Amino acid sequence: MFPKVPIISAEEVKKAIDKKADIALLDVRTTGEYAHGKITGAINLPVNEVKAKITTILPDKSKVVYVYCLSGSRSVLAVDAMVKLGYKNVFNMTSGLLAWRAKKFSMSV
Repeated sequence: MFPKVPIISAEEVKKAIDKKADIALLDVRTTGEYAHGKITGAINLPVNEVKAKITTILPDKSKVVYVYCLSGSRSVLAVDAMVKLGYKNVFNMTSGLLAWRAKKFSMSV
């Protein structure tokens, strides 16, 4: 059973990117997955490294952070860990890159 975490849709993430909102995108897939395609501007931090490294990578715990993986399951765990570390505005992108690709939103390699 996955923990309950704040969520955001791929459409809402795309709107925030398009209007150049002050957000951080966090991709919690493996470095190999990340190398094969990502949302432009995303920071890669594999889910198993989030607890140990997130405060170094994103020290501002009030920053709006949208977290994604391929399907939305690893990102739930990452968001849960970040909330427990005191992050206030962190959201899991529902259905991850599967939803992003289904909408045919652009990606970079």
